[in-house]
Formats: sequence, structure tokens, C-alpha cells
Amino acid sequence: MGPGSHTSATRNCRGGIDLGLGHFAVLDDGTKVSAPRFLRRAEKKLGKAQKALSRKQKGSSNREEARVKVARAHAHVADARRDFHHKLSTAIIRENQAVTVEDLSVKGLARTPLAKSVHDAGWSAFTRMLEYKAALYGREFRKVSRWAPTSQVCSACGVKDGPKPLHVREWTCAACGTSHDRDVNAARNIAALGRREAQNARGGGGRPAPALAAASEAGSHSSAA
Repeated sequence: MGPGSHTSATRNCRGGIDLGLGHFAVLDDGTKVSAPRFLRRAEKKLGKAQKALSRKQKGSSNREEARVKVARAHAHVADARRDFHHKLSTAIIRENQAVTVEDLSVKGLARTPLAKSVHDAGWSAFTRMLEYKAALYGREFRKVSRWAPTSQVCSACGVKDGPKPLHVREWTCAACGTSHDRDVNAARNIAALGRREAQNARGGGGRPAPALAAASEAGSHSSAA
């Protein structure tokens, strides 16, 4: 799914969004939004501009011109990422009464080997856009704990199937036999957690237990796309 094709594909989403690096976002209706990787795509151009800058004599007009070129190249990447975030967040908010994401530890991930990819994705900026646009459009915006085992629990029957290595992208629930796409299942569990937390908050029930989707909350029980 490209940056220009978000709107019509979000209409069956119940508001659960699993953010990642393989795909920028996976929605609970099975929609997968490709990660544009703006920084990665511009690395060659940025590298050439930075190399040209390093060769210029300090204090020279040529060095200042090269510095401006580097700055413009970085600004182009930032503008493209921001435009992508704006278009996608607007499409999702317009099509959903409530939106739920995980409370990701971006600072923690930024200290790992994934730092460059995490920076390129810009999850924090995207979730901030979702939050303020939710308020603008009168939608609910929710964050759920990143520690919830959203990739381990079957969104059809609610049984915890156990940890899955990252290379396992599809799995079948041993309890009910439902086949899952790992990320779509996680998005459905995120949506269910968000609904449950909202219900508890309205009812004064406090924070919910880590159990996830009951069968009636989880969305489609068929094989994930």
C-alpha cells in the first residue's frame, strides 16, 4: 500500500494499529502500509553531499554552499516523511471512531542496532499526529502497554499461544485452529485492549488485566490476510 492509497483501505479497521519496521503500520482489518524508508532511499544522495562538504575548505563560500545542499537534502527527507504521516493519519482518523496504538519505547529502540530504521519510521511524530487529529475530529485516541503480549495471544479465542521468534510471521492457534498473520493478529489485540481500557475507564474499573481479545471482540475469526 503506497502513500497515496490510504483512504479507502481503512474503512473496515476497528482502530487497532501495529507499528513496525517491516511494514510501517498494519491495521486490524488486514491493511498493510509499506514502510517508505525515506532516509534509507536518500542515503546515497546524502552521502555524496556530506562527502562534498567535507572536502571544502572551512570558511569558504564553497563550503557554505555545500552545507546548504546537505541541509536541503535532509529537509527533503523530513518533508517527505511528514507528508506521508499527515496523509496516513488523516485517512485513519477520518475512517475510525477510535484509534489504538502501543505505547512504544522509541528512546529505548533508538539505542539499539535498529536506531536508524526507527528514526526513519518516525513513529513518535506519527502517533502525535493521530492524537491531535483524533481530538480535532472528535475521535478517541488510546495507547496500550507495549508489554501486552499482543503477538502471543490468539485474537479469535483469547488463548495465549506463547512467544514467537520475529522470523515467525504466520502461526496457527493450537487451541482453536485459527491461522494468523502475526502483525494483523497483534493489531486486532491492540484494538481489543483499547476498547477494554476505554470501557473500564468509563465504568471506573481501573486498568484491565493483561488478558486480550475475547472472541466477541476480536474481529474476523477467519485466516488473516
